[in-house]
Formats: sequence, structure tokens, C-alpha cells
Amino acid sequence: MIDANINRLKEGIRVVEDIMRYKNNNKELSHKLKNLRHLATIKESLELLKYRDSVNDVLRKTIKSEMNRFNLNDIIFANFKRAQESARVLEELYKLYSEEYSENFKHIRYELYSLEKEVLS
Repeated sequence: MIDANINRLKEGIRVVEDIMRYKNNNKELSHKLKNLRHLATIKESLELLKYRDSVNDVLRKTIKSEMNRFNLNDIIFANFKRAQESARVLEELYKLYSEEYSENFKHIRYELYSLEKEVLS
């Protein structure tokens, strides 16, 4: 769960970051998102690789609702939500193992809420 959610968190942020960078040419927001993405890490990332089983993931197949994107704002919104949800999962899981990591993912989640409002307003 941790590996999948760290990946999902970083991927969601990266999608929005790239739209801000390459389509909107917005250096400030791109930089904020990049910094946030770099905060979304743990020291044990390489160790988690040995537990990854993406081939047998029971929800690997794309579902119809994931294909409902009609414009860039839909993509941005979906990826902010994906990243926020993943940050919340990580925040909760790390309450069992590391207060430092839990607080880091909570910080990331709240920053994502603010950036979502800034980007989509």
C-alpha cells in the first residue's frame, strides 16, 4: 500500500506540474508542485520495490470513469484528487510507524488543497 500510494501521489502531482510547466508556462506553480513532489518520499523507497506486484494488481485494468476527461481542467482536478487521497492514505498508515512521515504526508495533503484552489480558480 505504501509503495503504491507514494507512486500515485507523485504521479498525480507530476501530471499537474507538467501542465503548469509546459502548457501554462507557469514557473511559480510548477516550482511549488515540483518541491511538493520531492517531499513525497521516504528513506525506505528502494526497500519497498521487493514487495511491488503491479502485474497481479486486482485493480490494474482501467475503469470507464477513469476515461472521462474532456479538457485539461478535468485532468488537473482528477490528479489533484488522486494525489490528495494518496497523501491521506500515507498519513494514516504512517500513524502506525512514523509520526514524522505521517506529519509530512499531512503537510503535503494540505498544500495540495491550497494549490488545487490556486490552479483551478
